Amino acid sequence: MEEILDVSTMEKLIEQGLAFSMVAIPKAILAILTYFIGKYIIRFIIRTIDKLFVKYDIEPSLATFLGSFLNGVLYVLLVLAVLSTVGVEVTAFIAVLGAAGLAVGLALQGSLANFAGGVLILVFKPFKVGDTIEAQGTLGSVERIDILYTTVRNFDNKVVTIPNGTLANNNITNFSEKPTRRVEMSIGVAYGSDIKKIRKIILDTLAKDERIHQDPEPVVLFTNFGDSSLDLTVRCWADAGNLWPVYWDSMERLNEVFIEQGVEIPFPQRDVHHIFPEGKLRVETQQTEK
Repeated sequence: MEEILDVSTMEKLIEQGLAFSMVAIPKAILAILTYFIGKYIIRFIIRTIDKLFVKYDIEPSLATFLGSFLNGVLYVLLVLAVLSTVGVEVTAFIAVLGAAGLAVGLALQGSLANFAGGVLILVFKPFKVGDTIEAQGTLGSVERIDILYTTVRNFDNKVVTIPNGTLANNNITNFSEKPTRRVEMSIGVAYGSDIKKIRKIILDTLAKDERIHQDPEPVVLFTNFGDSSLDLTVRCWADAGNLWPVYWDSMERLNEVFIEQGVEIPFPQRDVHHIFPEGKLRVETQQTEK
């Protein structure tokens, strides 16, 4: 009796094993095929996207980050697809991932805003490493652009780290975007000076500097009757890298030429009227050097 029972039990176990195998083996084979086919598709997508990044000159750091991020997301989807193929209920996994993503998003709002700003900066490129920019009260040279922060070194060698979220949503002045810059100088000459003569002296002096462009030509404009001087504005164009050298050298050279030509550079003056008790008026001129 026990032998019959054992044989019967064994037969049932074999039948159940065969039935399970008939169901499980096709699912396992399908899961394996899904994994390898999905893996091939993921590699193809990543290679295609990498080529697009190169074609459209996307910043390497952004391309690497986005490639890795997309690769991770695709593999998570692939694992869920494989689990679904073998009959595992993935709804709970998706719910957990969604809840975790929401919690992380709420906890990292500032970082996500910086990330989005970094993506915008790296894609649209309002500036690049080495450019001189002014943003958020900082004027300096861009040293590094990361996903979350941009590093700027100002001209007294201080390093300023600016969040990309703030940077992307505010005005940015890029002084290096264009190859040429306008040099502007303010000069005051004494009242009674011959403006046409002084204009010619200035233009002749600027023409001797090869760094100054002649197209557009330099101009000298009479802009204001100042308190103690006739104010002139001198404008000329130079390569962006020569902006300050041209300004400093031109100011120094113009001072030398003015001394040679006898052009008077005035300093502030005041007429003081002093009335004595006996009613006599005495006029004194007070001169104050800057």
